[in-house]
Amino acid sequence: MSRPAIEVEGLGVRFRRNRRGSRSLKDLFAGSVRRSRPDEFWALRDVSFRVEPGESIGVVGRNGQGKSTLLKLVAGVLLPDEGTVAVEGGVAPLIEITGGFVGDLTVRENVRLTAGLHGMPRAEVARRFDEMIAFAEIGDFVDTPYKHLSNGMKVRLAFSVVSQLDEPILLVDEVLAVGDRAFREKCYRRIDELLASGRTLFFVSHNEKDLRRFCTRGLYLDRGALTLDAPIGEVLDRYNADHAAG
Repeated sequence: MSRPAIEVEGLGVRFRRNRRGSRSLKDLFAGSVRRSRPDEFWALRDVSFRVEPGESIGVVGRNGQGKSTLLKLVAGVLLPDEGTVAVEGGVAPLIEITGGFVGDLTVRENVRLTAGLHGMPRAEVARRFDEMIAFAEIGDFVDTPYKHLSNGMKVRLAFSVVSQLDEPILLVDEVLAVGDRAFREKCYRRIDELLASGRTLFFVSHNEKDLRRFCTRGLYLDRGALTLDAPIGEVLDRYNADHAAG
């Protein structure tokens, strides 16, 4: 039996109002209740689930319910205050999509740097470079500093580079809401190709059409808790009913 692509057990992460909580050594050796402070809140608490290789998971919930926080924990961008996150293999993170690119470096230099930091060998970056630039539709700007690109061009470049990574798990956070319709269609087709090749998808979106298109299973987060883990249609129906009820 294969190991799960993602396994989350008792996951919790705590924030302070307006800034990330910091913990002293005394805090670390104290119990969770004792460590809590009046200006702190739990963005996620006691969340557990597992994702099998090749599954397509949609994370559903209102704004501020912990969806993007969960994605960052799976990506390793955040560390949990409680519980564990185990990921089998690497992740291709399409979250805060233009993060990590360096403004003063050219497009060419940023492609090499970003792909290399994600483990793509230099020869492979060179082999795929033209394809990444063509997908992003910025062939006239390869030697332009990244900071001079428009926001749309930055998003196209970031999606193009990250979606070329060979990591087995694809993390997507609202990226398809950005950009023009023609480029979104290119993104859809690219994600379809990745899913057809057996990739695992962990997808956060408010777009019900996208969730139904790409996902077979849903996780419904409410007030930082996992309230439903079920087929995506059932999760969306529950979310819509709760949202209608106010």
